[in-house]
Amino acid sequence: MSKYNDTTYAILGILTTSCRSGYAIKQFIDQSLNHFWKISYGQIYPTLKLITEEGLAELETHQQPGKPDRHDYILTDKGRDVLKAWLEQPIVQIPVERNEVLLKLFFGNHQSQSQTVKLLQSYKEILESRYEVFESIEQFIQVDKEGEGSGATYWLLTLDYGKRTTQAAIEWCEASMQKMNGEEQ
Repeated sequence: MSKYNDTTYAILGILTTSCRSGYAIKQFIDQSLNHFWKISYGQIYPTLKLITEEGLAELETHQQPGKPDRHDYILTDKGRDVLKAWLEQPIVQIPVERNEVLLKLFFGNHQSQSQTVKLLQSYKEILESRYEVFESIEQFIQVDKEGEGSGATYWLLTLDYGKRTTQAAIEWCEASMQKMNGEEQ
């Protein structure tokens, strides 16, 4: 059993980028990982404390005139080794998706067919909006590929997963609405 949780490994990975402070880490999460991995400030700061205590990162404090001190976390060689060891471990389990739309649809026989179609249409619109966000992120990464070294290739791979699963979900919505409306496919 691993000594650290996935949040620890996520933060170790983020520290391999230019993000050094808790605030910068949260911004990075909100702009990239948030589409498939959620981490709150309430998880970030205790994890930063843990990895510092464990020697996986070092804390550098910088005084700022008229502002609170800035705390930068620098990944140590031990932290890089722990991250690399985790990356090389086999996948333990495939994540189970929690999806409110699927839960509501599962019990859809307790509502009108038109309400079910509205649910699917609303979900499709949300997915289309998400897909547009993914395309914007993709353009940003492609423009700024050199900014984080070789990480951009891997970021684009995870983004491609998001785009493909979102597109598949949009197509599923369309097919499901056709079935609900009694249309042949």
